[in-house]
Parts: sequence; structure tokens; C-alpha cells
Amino acid sequence: MGSRAMSTGVVSISYQTLVSSPSSLGTSIEEAFGSHPQALGIILVKDLPPVYPIYRERLLKLAYKFAHLDGDVREKYADPGSIFSYGWSHGKEIMNGRPDTLKGSYYANPVVDIPNVNTAVKAEYRPFYGDNVWPDKNEIGIEGFEESFKNLGKFVFNVGCQLAVACQPFVSKYLTDASLSLPELISTSQTTKARLLHYFPPSESNPITEDEPIDSWCGFHKDNSLLTGLCSAIFLREEVGMEPVAVPSPSPTSGLYIRTRGGDLTKVSIPPDCLAFQTGEALELVTAGKLRATPHCVRVGQTPGGAKISRETFALFMQPDTHQRISESDTFGSFSKKVLEEHYEEARTM
Repeated sequence: MGSRAMSTGVVSISYQTLVSSPSSLGTSIEEAFGSHPQALGIILVKDLPPVYPIYRERLLKLAYKFAHLDGDVREKYADPGSIFSYGWSHGKEIMNGRPDTLKGSYYANPVVDIPNVNTAVKAEYRPFYGDNVWPDKNEIGIEGFEESFKNLGKFVFNVGCQLAVACQPFVSKYLTDASLSLPELISTSQTTKARLLHYFPPSESNPITEDEPIDSWCGFHKDNSLLTGLCSAIFLREEVGMEPVAVPSPSPTSGLYIRTRGGDLTKVSIPPDCLAFQTGEALELVTAGKLRATPHCVRVGQTPGGAKISRETFALFMQPDTHQRISESDTFGSFSKKVLEEHYEEARTM
């Protein structure tokens, strides 16, 4: 079968069908990304090539290892000049009005190391056209980091490009500019950005209680992409002097929460062998609000028994180049600058 609705209400499609017969997936794509009240704005791709779980596990475990390097080593790979949009970032992003210290991020473009844009554009839009910052290949404990990041990032990107082809007939009905091609906007862009995430275990300084609001740590937000690719998270329990151990989710409330088009709150589970893709705000703008972005947040949940359990995951933001007009008033560049200013104090002085 090419597609089916999951018990959670999330639509899934087969990778084989996506590759061999993308035009047959119109009904599934409309069910996932359409405007009806039950639409979640997210779709699962299953039956992926067997290399995917290898790439995923390898990189997500490296996220844990990078986050456990000494602080001064991690900070060597921060890039303040890009508003922390490349390399390591921790405690810089403002969420719900306060610095987000719960998670650390490593940002890079897995498709293009050095964007091919002119000097003036690169200077004006450094957070989108910066050069990648990679750890030293001999950095002890995270050997193979760059290769693993690119392997997973390019894999997700390629599946996302194929999904864009399948989405084009549906999306084209709503585009304000009929000449636009979603596959072309994504595949030719120099602004693709991946975010490797490590959610630190709750601690005395970062406590978590079960009665906290769903979005108390990472407020409901929309991605500013066209499409965002998401991997299923891995939970790792810290073992002193040993490799971390993969464990089930420490809390039934942990995970990704989405508001449907009708406003209902839904907890969405991404199976480990699947990829998820959700709609971003650039797609909402370029369709004049007809295809809305997916409001979502991540809840960490309380860890029982004081065990140190972290959450590792990976997101890929597929977005247009900065010059692309996405609304009457904004290009992707001007729109994204406003988003940065909301979440980074440093962006307000750019």
C-alpha cells in the first residue's frame, strides 16, 4: 500500500511509492497538509533504505558525546558572527521570554559547506550564508562528526526533495506565484540548515515537573522553512565511565506536540525507522495562508528516579534563498531576519 493513516492520525507514505509514483500520493498529501480541521501538517515516510537507521543512530549518539565535551571545547565551535546559526549554540535562543538552556544545538548546512553567493549578500545574510563550522577531525570523543552529520543531513534532504516533487501538484493550486516550483526552491537553495539537538537531562537548575504546561520549556512555534524534516528522537541514559545506554522515553508526556488546523492538541510519535516532514511558515506565506505552518512544541517530561536521561534528535530546514519573495511585503531574507530578532538579542543589532 502507498499510504495509510496512523492510529495517531498521522498520515504515512511509503518511500518506494514516493520514488516510483509521486503523482499517486495526492490524496495522502492533502490529508496531511490540507486545511481541514483534523490536518496535522505533518507526514511520515516509512520503508526507508536500510542505511537510514545507521546514519540516525550514529549521529544522534555523537550529539550526546559533543554535549559532554568540556565547555571550553564546545565553545571553540560557536559562531557569534552568524548569530549562533552555525556551529554550537547553547543558552542563546530566547523561548517563552527566557534563554533556552535546556537544549544545546549544532547547526550546519549538510548540502553546501561554503554557499555560492556574492560577498555583499553573504555579509548581509550571514546567519543563512555562513560557512560551516566543523569540529577538528581529531577532537577526541567525536571522531567522524562532520561525516556523520553530512550523511544524515543529505539523506533527509534527498527524501525531502522527493517529497517536494510529490507535493507540487497540491501546492501549485495555492501558490500566489504560479511560476514557483517547490522542488526547485528547495533543491537549488543555498540556505538549507540542519539542527542537531541535545536536550540536557533535568537538574536542580533545570527542573521539570509533570504539572508544567506542555510548552513551558519550548513554546509553541512555527518553523520558518518551506518543509522541515524530522528524525525520531533517541533517549540516552548517562552511565558513569561507560557508553550511554539507549532507553525508552522516560515519560509518557515526552515528545512532539502539534496543534491541528482545527486547534486540537495532538501528541505525535515518529517511529524510529521513519522520517517526518512538516510544513513551515515560508510555505504558509507563499500560499497566502492557504497551507498553514505546523504549530508545535517539544515537551521533555519528568525523568523518574533521578536518572540522567537526555534526548537527542535532528531537524532539517528546507527553505528558499533569501532573495525569494514569499509575500507582498517580504522576501525570505527579510522575513527570517524578523524571526531571528524575536529569538536572539544579537540579531537586533545586525
